[in-house]
Amino acid sequence: MNRTENATGLTVAMFAGVVPPDGEEPLAEAAGVALARAGYALKHGGYNGLMEAAARGAARHQAPVTAITLADRPDWGALNSFVTTTVYAPTMGARLHAYLDDADLVVAMGGGVGTLHELTAALYYATTIRSLPVRVLGPAACRLSAFLREEGWLTEMPTRPLGFLAELPDAEALAADLKALADGRCAP
Repeated sequence: MNRTENATGLTVAMFAGVVPPDGEEPLAEAAGVALARAGYALKHGGYNGLMEAAARGAARHQAPVTAITLADRPDWGALNSFVTTTVYAPTMGARLHAYLDDADLVVAMGGGVGTLHELTAALYYATTIRSLPVRVLGPAACRLSAFLREEGWLTEMPTRPLGFLAELPDAEALAADLKALADGRCAP
C-alpha cells in the first residue's frame, strides 16, 4: 500500500482469523472503526471472518483496506468486498515483510495457525528488526499472550524488552491505546 493513500500515512497490520473465536466478530468490526477513526489504513489477509469484520468497520470510515496474499496461493476463497487494494507477494516471507516493513502498528486477534504465524513473526520483528507496537486484542489473543508469557516463550530480557507488546481486552481498551499512541507521536 502506498502510505499516502490515507491522510495520516499510518498503517496497521491486522492479523485475525478466518474462523472467528466465539463472539469476537463484533469486536473485530469495532476495532476496524477505532483504527479508521485514529487514521490508520488497514492491511490484512483480505479474507472473511474477523478480517472481513475489521474491514467492514474500517470501510465505514473510508479507510483504505489492503489485502496481502500470496501470488500463487492455495484456494483460500474470494477476498472480502471491502478490499480496496491487493498486494500479491511471491513468498510467505515477502508477505510478512509486506505487512510489517511499513506498519506503524500490529493488532492481532484470535485465529488459527496462520494468525499464529503472523503474530509470532510480528513479535520477532518487534524485538529484532525495529521497534513496532504490537497489540493483542480480545479474549482469545489475550489468553495466548498470557500463555506465552507463563511458559517463557515471551520473556523480558535486557536485549529483548517487551514494552512494545500490550494486551487489550476490548474495543474501549484499543481506543484508549490508540489515543495514547497518538499522544506519544505528537509529544515534543
